[in-house]
Amino acid sequence: MVGTNTFHSIDEYIIQFPEEVQEILKKLRKVIKDAAPDSEEKISYQMPTFVLYGNLVHFAAYKKHIGFYPTPSAISAFESALSEYKCSKGAVQFPLNKPIPYELITEMVIFRVEANKKKKAEGKSQKKK
Repeated sequence: MVGTNTFHSIDEYIIQFPEEVQEILKKLRKVIKDAAPDSEEKISYQMPTFVLYGNLVHFAAYKKHIGFYPTPSAISAFESALSEYKCSKGAVQFPLNKPIPYELITEMVIFRVEANKKKKAEGKSQKKK
């Protein structure tokens, strides 16, 4: 359902969907925020995005699924847990007609937070040399 609309906030993005999809998106947003409490919200690529030392994750709603974009490193790190879902290099599709795996999403977000913190720390130590 990502179309030609320009969104300025995650609230604006969520409100365009049917109520049952809005509920999923609101819960997904809360799950991400709980797993990455220091992250900031923004719209990037016209999708809800969470940022902490760079992009953490994006998500988007479509007609039949929720797209979750945790980067290729998280997709490969959780490959076996994601085996029942349609995945691509940096994305996974969670069908709307099945329960959303919020616990798995929490684990993936925590993985991304740790990866970004590590990358930031390595970047700092590299600059000191």
